[in-house]
Amino acid sequence: MDSLSDIAVFIQVVDSGSFTAAAERLSLSKSVISKYVTRLEDRLGARLLNRTTRKLSLTEVGRAFYERSERGLQEIAEAEAEVSRLQGEPRGTLRINAPMSFGVLHIAPVLPEFLERYPQLTVDMNLDDRKVDVIEGGFDVSVRISDLGDSSLVARRIGPCRHVVVASPAYLKRYGIPRTPEDLEDHNVITYQYQDSAKEWEFRLPGQKPSMVSVSGSIQMNNSLALREALLNDAGITRTPTFVVGRDIQEGRLQSVLTNYELPEISIYLVFPQRKYLSPKVRVFVEFMREYISDTPSWDQKTKVDR
Repeated sequence: MDSLSDIAVFIQVVDSGSFTAAAERLSLSKSVISKYVTRLEDRLGARLLNRTTRKLSLTEVGRAFYERSERGLQEIAEAEAEVSRLQGEPRGTLRINAPMSFGVLHIAPVLPEFLERYPQLTVDMNLDDRKVDVIEGGFDVSVRISDLGDSSLVARRIGPCRHVVVASPAYLKRYGIPRTPEDLEDHNVITYQYQDSAKEWEFRLPGQKPSMVSVSGSIQMNNSLALREALLNDAGITRTPTFVVGRDIQEGRLQSVLTNYELPEISIYLVFPQRKYLSPKVRVFVEFMREYISDTPSWDQKTKVDR
């Protein structure tokens, strides 16, 4: 078993890029990590890593050993996951990555129900509006709200992500309701930093070709929850997902405009590393979130809109 432990630590060092980062991920001291790797090299009679004070790199032998060993450990993990799947209750820690707004609004509130349903599970959730590397970050599953193009990941669609152009009633009373996309030129548009085409928006009337409109304003943000607060405080107008503002529209705190135009629609996915077997903890989380969101999310139902 020492051999497998040494190999697992070696792989973690390579994936992390340093002994220090590997020590933090494994909750071990840097000296213990070094001991594992040295013991592995001594047993193999070969140097696997070139160590300098500034850089860590694989030797030629080390790279070949890493590639074979990484596949081998993955096969072991998949075998264990399959046994667990066949034998029962999901257990262990589910590491989730999600955008800040979606995690706060739509994952955190339902975690108690999820954990009550699967009491052998614990959850470690990381919230970050930037796109993270699922494998490098050590996550079991990540929420992606986009059009996916990364073939190295497995994706499961759990629902739609619709967008609206929205502002507070007080803002619209003061500055007027835009009737065409071109009217946005006369408005203070709040833009979201991580959104594709943040300052050039696409609109389409049913049956017609899409048109692009340039927008600008005095506020740019990198977090949808902060953007929502600015809207509620009459700071401007924006385009944002309904999962952020749907409740506010339903309850009259915000008002959607330009509703006769179609906006691009993307999807909400759960993505995870490519594996032969889907681990039980990820499988039940996918099923649970699909059940919660569906193709008609609660935040898209009975929404008050300006016609």
